[in-house]
Amino acid sequence: MTEQSGLGWIDILVILLYLIATGYLGWLGYRGTRSAADFLVGGRSAHPVIMAISYGATFISTAAIVGFGGVAGLFGMSLLWLTFLNIGVGIFIAFVFLGEPTRRMGHRLGAHTFGELLGLRYQSRAVQIFAGTLVFLFMPLYSAAVMTGGSIFAATQFGIDFEVALLIFALITAAYVVPGGLKAVMYTDTLQGFVMIAAMIFLLWFTYSQLGGVGEAHRFLTDMADMVPAKLQAIGHQGWTEMPVFGWGSNSYNLWWIVVSTIILGVGIGVLAQPQLAVRFMTVRSRRELDRAVPIGAVFIMLMTGTPFIVGSLSNAWFAQHGPLLNGQVEQVIDADTDRAMVALMRQNDVGAWTPILGKDKKPAVVPLIITTREQAADASGQGFELVSGRSSIITYVKGEADQVIPTFISTALPRWFGIIFFLAMLAAAMSTMSSQFHTIGTAAGRDLYEQISRKPHGSEPSLLAMRLAVVVGLLVAVTISYTVREGYVIARFTAIFFGLCAAAFMPAYIGGLFFRGVTRAGALASMSVGFGVSAFWLVFIKAKEAGTIGLVQLVTGGKPSLLADAPNWPVVDPIVVALPLSALTLILVSAFTRKPDEAHLAQCFTPRRRARATAS
Repeated sequence: MTEQSGLGWIDILVILLYLIATGYLGWLGYRGTRSAADFLVGGRSAHPVIMAISYGATFISTAAIVGFGGVAGLFGMSLLWLTFLNIGVGIFIAFVFLGEPTRRMGHRLGAHTFGELLGLRYQSRAVQIFAGTLVFLFMPLYSAAVMTGGSIFAATQFGIDFEVALLIFALITAAYVVPGGLKAVMYTDTLQGFVMIAAMIFLLWFTYSQLGGVGEAHRFLTDMADMVPAKLQAIGHQGWTEMPVFGWGSNSYNLWWIVVSTIILGVGIGVLAQPQLAVRFMTVRSRRELDRAVPIGAVFIMLMTGTPFIVGSLSNAWFAQHGPLLNGQVEQVIDADTDRAMVALMRQNDVGAWTPILGKDKKPAVVPLIITTREQAADASGQGFELVSGRSSIITYVKGEADQVIPTFISTALPRWFGIIFFLAMLAAAMSTMSSQFHTIGTAAGRDLYEQISRKPHGSEPSLLAMRLAVVVGLLVAVTISYTVREGYVIARFTAIFFGLCAAAFMPAYIGGLFFRGVTRAGALASMSVGFGVSAFWLVFIKAKEAGTIGLVQLVTGGKPSLLADAPNWPVVDPIVVALPLSALTLILVSAFTRKPDEAHLAQCFTPRRRARATAS
């Protein structure tokens, strides 16, 4: 159920003003891009506020707001643990423990990309090419998730075709990323970050005020536990304010493993090894800028993830109180005291008789309803029955499509003018993340692949043309994926896949390279290979949702969606649970038995702490 309202001239004017401001900042970035360092790492002189907001705006996208906010509408506030990890891991650990070593080593080695940092640390062209290849091949999947989120919202809010919205997003992003480099990306990220902050603060305030305040809103949502759809209850859903049932060995624990292993761990830990985020640490001059960015980034992430996860969950309470009335016939009483029941939905035909509404399985759609009125009516055969009317959770209105939860709530509950503001916030969230993604794709292809394969000497001028062409190629691939794959909660799934893949393939080699002198080139390459290989195998043959879609496993199992289809819980466990420990173990074992790096190189990589502070000051 969506309410499409179309674009008015005021809407178009506001959007144009926003795009002009974005274009102006992109032009400033283009005008200030005079060197390779400007294009690749923003000249290494970013202001801490710009760095923090740009990091946050790159981190948070429509995938977090529309995708994961929608998943919270289905699974509830258990997703707030992801906000906790986003702040604790994505900001505090990333900035305090990884930021300065990354910045210092990147400056000392002259690295411009994440792959180049790994390659130079391990003195290995193969490591850099491996990292660049993974980024170039798989980041378009994450980009497609972001594009899909923004395009779905635009299509829902303004009643335009999804394909048109997708094309607009792609063209606008390409217009300032291709020429402008990282300076343009960071300038526009900052403007977009402030738009996102304003929208999230209003959205949170409006939702709580509509539901009678914080306490009343949460109490009402807690009391709706008996209205969770039966399919979700069967896999462990206990209500929108409860964690799913924990355990192992039964399908009734599947939701816990989906929420914790895929969404919370996959994304919450995977952020540490995101190439487009790690390169931000190399854009500032000293540690002082990183320290000043921590509180700004923490508040930004809290608003950007906490708000959609809370609002996504509370949208169930809003629709149960204020949503459009639904009609039908009682099938089963849930609670007589609160007048809640499972109701077979009905609609009136052209002659005024009531007929059943059929679901996807061609059977009458039966949903939980809070009944408000009862009256006598007649069905198509003229037989009388008691017609009930009432409201349900948002899951009923969006027919279980998580990606439609936030757009539907915004277009139905919020004032018309806020739809424009929120659209700008979505545009900002999508563009800020996509611009960084495509910039990273371009630099990975140009710096890590083209220049390494063609054996250009380190320190030579980068191939900006190759990078810009790669941005265009990555954009086309992402648009194609977004256009062809839109089933299920695809936004959150694509995001989790990319984050988990980066964590398993990069994190042990990245952290080991920053802190441990004994980690070897062979250890890093083996760790990255194992992390990627196990993740890919798990996605193709074990994790039922993805393996079933890819289809190869069905050729081996005779139609089953997973090699472990008969073993409870395993088919919903995320690859990161298996691949990351194996990757880390491989790094340790192989490094222990292979030749250590020479001391002269290690001395260049690792600055003594006192000298580093003196240099920074």
